[in-house]
Order: sequence, then C-alpha cells, then structure tokens
Amino acid sequence: LAPAPLRLSRSPALLALALPLAAALAFSDETLDKVPKSEGYCSRILRAQGTRREGYTEFSLRVEGDPDFYKPGTSYRVTLSAAPPSYFRGFTLIALKENREGDKEEDHAGTFQIIDEEETQFMSNCPVAVTESTPRRRTRIQVFWIAPPVGTGCVILKASIVQKRIIYFQDEGSLTKKLCEQDSMFDGVTDKPILDCCACGTAKYRLTFYGNWSEKTHPKDYPRRANHWSAIIGGSHSKNYVLWEYGGYASEGVKQVAELGSPVKMEEEIRQQSDEVLTVIKAKAQWPAWQPLNVRAAPSAEFSVDRTRHLMSFLTMMGPSPDWNVGLSAEDLCTKECGWVQKVVQDLIPWDAGTDSGVTYESPNKPTIPQEKIRPLTSLDHPQSPFYDPEGGSITQVARVVIERIARKGEQCNIVPDNVDDIVADLAPEEKDEDDTPETCIYSNWSPWSACSSSTCDKGKRMRQRMLKAQLDLSVPCPDTQDFQPCMGPGCSDEDGSTCTMSEWITWSPCSISCGMGMRSRERYVKQFPEDGSVCTLPTEETEKCTVNEECSPSSCLMTEWGEWDECSATCGMGMKKRHRMVKMSPADGSMCKAETSQAEKCMMPECHTIPCLLSPWSEWSDCSVTCGKGMRTRQRMLKSLAELGDCNEELEQVEKCMLPECPIDCELTEWSQWSECNKSCGKGHMIRTRMIHMEPQFGGAPCPETVQRKKCRVRKCLKNPSIQKLRWREARESRRSEQLREESEGEPFPGCRMRPWTAWSECTKLCGGGIQERYMTVKKRFKSSQFSSCKDKKEIRACNVHPC
Repeated sequence: LAPAPLRLSRSPALLALALPLAAALAFSDETLDKVPKSEGYCSRILRAQGTRREGYTEFSLRVEGDPDFYKPGTSYRVTLSAAPPSYFRGFTLIALKENREGDKEEDHAGTFQIIDEEETQFMSNCPVAVTESTPRRRTRIQVFWIAPPVGTGCVILKASIVQKRIIYFQDEGSLTKKLCEQDSMFDGVTDKPILDCCACGTAKYRLTFYGNWSEKTHPKDYPRRANHWSAIIGGSHSKNYVLWEYGGYASEGVKQVAELGSPVKMEEEIRQQSDEVLTVIKAKAQWPAWQPLNVRAAPSAEFSVDRTRHLMSFLTMMGPSPDWNVGLSAEDLCTKECGWVQKVVQDLIPWDAGTDSGVTYESPNKPTIPQEKIRPLTSLDHPQSPFYDPEGGSITQVARVVIERIARKGEQCNIVPDNVDDIVADLAPEEKDEDDTPETCIYSNWSPWSACSSSTCDKGKRMRQRMLKAQLDLSVPCPDTQDFQPCMGPGCSDEDGSTCTMSEWITWSPCSISCGMGMRSRERYVKQFPEDGSVCTLPTEETEKCTVNEECSPSSCLMTEWGEWDECSATCGMGMKKRHRMVKMSPADGSMCKAETSQAEKCMMPECHTIPCLLSPWSEWSDCSVTCGKGMRTRQRMLKSLAELGDCNEELEQVEKCMLPECPIDCELTEWSQWSECNKSCGKGHMIRTRMIHMEPQFGGAPCPETVQRKKCRVRKCLKNPSIQKLRWREARESRRSEQLREESEGEPFPGCRMRPWTAWSECTKLCGGGIQERYMTVKKRFKSSQFSSCKDKKEIRACNVHPC
C-alpha cells in the first residue's frame, strides 16, 4: 500500500518536525493531504490535527530541575515521557528561538546530544532535530540539550508525539517548555522559585534506588575493592529548608556524607528542622555498589508529603571517592492541578560537594580551602578523572531513582485525575480476587457492610472493618483493617440516565477564626452530568461550625497532631506502645503547656507459647575494624521471640575477616656513620658519611631520603718544600697505623676484624603470601690479636611479599 499523503496546517504558531519514513508508513491510513516540499531549512513540517483537549497531560516534556531560566553553555537533561498505560511510537524534538518559525538554520537554539543511540538519533533531513531510532512502543526517552551562548534570549523546546494513529502537538502545555536566558547577576541562585502547594490531604511515596555504577558501565580506574553506595539520607520538607542544592555550600552533615559516607550528622541536622520536615528518609548502604536484582533487592524507603512539606531531597555517597555523591534536591511532588505526582523516574550523575579536591576515586584527602559550591561533575574536570572525555561528552548515568506514589490519605482536592486508574481508585476500588494477606498477620473476620454514606442517587461509600489480632513478624507490614466499596442510595442504579455523579468532598477549609467558635466550608464538583440532559440539583457546598482552641485563653497552647504508635514493647503476650506529639505554639502568657505530649496504651501480641523461634534478617556488615590491612567485621540479627519459648540455637552474630588495601610502610634507615677521613692529606678535600636502607618503602609509603652526605674539609696548606712534604706524609702514615691499632684494641663494631660492606638483598623466595630475603657481610681482614670466634662472616634475613596471594 502506498503511504497516505501528509496534511499541513497553515497556522505558523507551532513548529514540529516530520517523522522518518518508517514512522510515517506505520500510520499510512491517516487522512492527510500532500504538500510539496519548500526550499526552506528543515521545511518538512507536521501540524496539529483535531481539537486539543485543555489540561491534557498524558504526555510531558520535562527539563531536569524544572527551571524557568537557562545558563548559557550549560547542559540540561530533557525527558519526553508518557504516563502509563500510555505509550508513543514516534516523536520529534526541537529547540527554537522565541517567535521563530524554524525554516532557517539561525532559528534553532542550542544543540542536542544523544544519550542512547538505540532509542534516539538526529533526523536525516533536519540534523538539528532529534527523533526515534526505530518506530516501536516506548514510554520515555532522554537527551541532553546544551544551552545556546549569551544573548540568545528565550528558547522554546517543542515535541511531537505519535501514538497509534494520532499525532499530538501543543503550542502550550505539557509538550512545550519555555526557557529564558538567566541574567549573570543571578548565577549560583536556584533557577526556579518553588511555588506554594495547593494539594489536599497527604500522599505516601516509595523511593527505590537503582545503582548502575559498575566496572562494565564505568571501566576507567573502577575501584574493584570497597566500591559501595553509602546509606541513603534525606527527607520530605518545606521550601523553607534546603538539605543541599547546586550553587549552595555543603553543610557539615552533607560534608560527612560526601567524604565519609556517614549519615549521622545529616540526620541530626534534619531532625533539628522538625517543623519543616515531615519524614526522615533512610535506606541501607549497598556493598558492593552493584548487584543483579535477583541477588539483592534495590534499597528503598517510604515517606509522606503534605501541603506545606511537599518537597523531597536525598543524597548518597559514591564510595570510594573524594566527595562525590548523587541525589535529588527539592523535588516537588505537588502538581499545579492541586494533586500529587504519580511517579518520578530520574537518572542520576555524580556531583561534587566542594569540600575535597581529589580528582580520582581513591585520591588522598585534600581539603578544599576555601570550600567551594556544590556542582555537577563534568567530563572535562581533569584528565585523571574517571569520567574524563576529551570531546566533552556527557557522563554516563551512575544510578536511577524511582519515586512512586503508593497511597493517598485524607480528602483530595485535585479536580483533574492523573489518569484513568485514579478515577477508578476514587470512585470504585475493585475488590481483589485473591487474599494476599501475609501469613504472619492474624485478623478477625470482616464485619458486615455499613449503610451507604449517600441516601440519594449520589455515589457514596460503605465500609467494613476487621481487627488485627496479632503480627508475628514486625518486619512484614500488615494490610489495612478497613475496606471501602462504592454504593448509591436506595432505589438508585448506575444505569439510570438521570444520575448525577459527584466528586468526593474536598477537604474542609481552615476555620474562619483562629480562636473560639467559627465556620468552615467544603466543596465538591460534578464529575459527570446526567445523560438525559437534566440539571444536577445536588449541593456542591457545605458549611459547619468549627472550634479552634476552645478555651481561647492566654494560658492555652497549640499542639501538633499525634504521631504514629511505636511498635509494641513485647513480641508476644501483653506489652505497651506509645505515641507522641509536640508543642506547636506555647501559651501567650509564658506558662507551661498542660497538654500531654505522650500517650501509652496496652497492646496484645499473640500468645507467647504459640510463637515459633523468629529471627530478624541479618544486619549489614559493619565497617572493617581497621582502615588498612587485615581486620574483622561483624553482623548481627535479633531474636524476635523470647528464647525460652522455643528452641532457638541459631547464632545471633557472625564475624569474618576483611581485607582493605595494604597499610603504607615508610622507608626506614640506619643511623648515619661517622664522617670519613679527609680524602686529601693537605689542601682542600672532602669527607663523606653514609647510612643504610633498613626497610624499603611499600604500598605507597614515604620514599627514602638521601643515604650519602658529603662536606668539605681542609687539613692544612700543602707545603712547597718536598722534604717537608715527605715529613707530612710520614706523619699521616704513622697516624693511620695508630688508628688501626686503636680499632683493634677497641674491637668495634666487630672485635679483631675488618668487614666488607653488606651485600645487596637477594630475590624474595615467594611472589606473595610471605617469603624471605638474605644478605651477607664477609671478613675483609682478621687482626692478629683477634679470636676466631669473634671474627666471622655475618648473615641477615627479612620478610618480603607479605601481601596475600
């Protein structure tokens, strides 16, 4: 079949680029008209067809960090994605100067860089544009965009999407992104101001960290031993608190994570900001840095966000390294539509904390003084860097973080659902065919269904409950104890054409006054009008009285909400559990707050005699007991049930050897010898002294200094009279003879003999695992006065190549 012709819109407002021929053929049954190709640059253009729906967010174009401004020459990661279950087959991506049509080369701004050649390529008939390599189903692609030079002005990034037989373009909205040039006076300042969040209720997320830093992906100088990711530390927080950011300076907590991999100080800093932080995010370290998922699950952590604390930041150190990390800074999980983001997938490249000046993975500590600003690493930082690329290419991502929304609590107020799944979740959650309750969770039977919350034909909910009797394994979470089901009032039917479908009530507004009795209101909206064209008569607003701080006296205080209950103090039988809250505002008169800040209640765990021997999983291995050489490391696990209730003979601690790089051994030398005689009997001469190398430097130890020193000497002036000269020689000869006799009498260092110098050390008998070397000193001359036993050849032995094989 011949491909159908292309139809072009005459509107000049939007420019997008033609798909490759393969993509066009895949949608040959689209009704398009053919237009002859013009002479202009990148002139083969596709225009939007049909009516675009406002607020359509199935596809999105995102620039990393969501900036409103670009820095000239800076590299930005651009992601084109589809919200599941949607997908796209083809796409085009361009960058235009504002108010330009794109039919000239100078209309295009900046340059794109390909990240994955299997996914993306430059268009053959328009090399400034990026398109797919092969037309197939995909949900996301990524490229780098290098911002244009100073003076370019605002730039419009535009994308087109081909899904099934429909081609989508947008002049505004989720497939178009406008970036303006940043004024130089704002360098180092966060690009995008964080907006206030209008979402209601709370949302719960799961962060999963996938390390991709391995010898296969980053072969240059990859550290084969001790490569790891440190423990993840972060939090969900308000815009008033910054854990870390590009262009800012690392706090002491960030520095300790960056250089040592220790999250302790960072966690302390986060907890000190209790009013600005909702959840502290923590996940275990990864040793080694990469393992297949079928060997070890990726580390993850759960956290919550609310209207005031809707940002999420975290970091983890890449070890070993000087001060290199990855993470997210102030990731906003609140949408402009007053909802909560469904999913964030972000590839991560390392950044420099600005506290250590090393350039390789295992560079020695070299503090950066003065401290520098946090910045992303680039491939042109230093020729010795493991990420160095003389062509200035992009750094291959070292990790990926996935943040998925797993629950929403409280009344939600986003009027535009994220996708069809959300509509189903809000209106008609499906009952599961199978009961996936863990065996370690023991419940009572479900109660009967309650009456429907709606007595009219408005959709409502009904509820049933069950009680959690026992939780045998505290590490395995138990499902909710409440279950909801959609329902309608008596005599109503879903098929009734006059039914008016309403949204859930939006969260109550704040009370009209801050103290005493006031009013509050809540709203809802029409989700679906009756099919028969009738008008919805159901109310869309409710009001009620509300009381804030009922006593309303100077001595009253304002408290936070109660926190979650702690775990039960007992693993079986009767125990206690506690929960806490804090004073949000102290009494105005300066008195003490009388409200309780903690509560305790009894908790009943399963009968002790029914509990088997339960053990917690092994903890992570501790750090090696030494910083170099051979040491030991340990790991523990805990007994979850009382030892006397079962036959629990399993070990609770394990110890194993660990080997870090060999400890440096500095050069060791003997003491200096005595100065030799002057080499001249008269006039200017010199004398020397020497010392021997006792231990050669090993494993990067300090090198050996000089072993020979020389200094000038002058005995006396040489006389011109030969007879006097002979007299001097005679005197010198007699002096040497007397010195020889003195040596014989003193007997030092070897009584009665003169020795030859030590020979060189022999070759080591082994290449590894510990061998020996030998050297010898032989008798040069034995004096008559010496005894045979005191004057004989000497031999020395030393260890060598002690490192393990």
